[in-house]
Amino acid sequence: MKLTVIGCSPAWPNPGGAQSGYLVEGNGRLLLDCGAGVLERLRTREGWPRVDAVAITHFHLDHWGDLVPWIFGASFGPGREAPRPELWLPPGGAGTLRSFGQRLDFAEQLEQAFVVREYGDGTPFTAAGFDVTPFRLAHYDQLTYGLRVADSQRTLAYSGDTAPNPQLAALAHDADLFLCEATLGAGEPEEDRGHLTAEEAIDAFRASGARRLLVIHRPDELPLDDGVERAYDGLELEV
Repeated sequence: MKLTVIGCSPAWPNPGGAQSGYLVEGNGRLLLDCGAGVLERLRTREGWPRVDAVAITHFHLDHWGDLVPWIFGASFGPGREAPRPELWLPPGGAGTLRSFGQRLDFAEQLEQAFVVREYGDGTPFTAAGFDVTPFRLAHYDQLTYGLRVADSQRTLAYSGDTAPNPQLAALAHDADLFLCEATLGAGEPEEDRGHLTAEEAIDAFRASGARRLLVIHRPDELPLDDGVERAYDGLELEV
């Protein structure tokens, strides 16, 4: 299993950075999230993205926004001859995306670009040859999931966006790699939590028993302690 960090910026892009997009490769190619800047980075690599599936964790724009230009490019541009990837969305996500499409003028093109699917809460599904299990997490009032991706040899856990949550330890239990967000420099009010501090990400990692932590979705302005590994755009590693 190979991971390429296409983009790992938080809701505002780091200088020169793309927002959330993580390419997992094995027998197939699975893109986890598709925020602003991700399509351009993928096009730089191969002209038009050749992925088997895209899985979206939630509908904040920094995690799905580049689906819109992808849809236009697949309908009218260089992606017209490319096979349609599966697009895996949270429960109810097909209706949510079509609703956005009605307002942003891509509803009629959606099915030309993707084979739209929805995953179920806690129900494993197969995408791009990987076994994927969604874990419901807590991100303000947004329906959001972390995704556990496994093949016959390796397991990667991806937090998406989340507040501190017991499900994080289950999501990353004994995983080979835990991609965990740490957006905050200090905690938020308990009644309005949606992200993690670095200390909370480390606590979740330790509770999970995962083998390696890679901090994602962190503003460049916030440092990390020595010894804590931080993602950067373009990072490639074997899981």
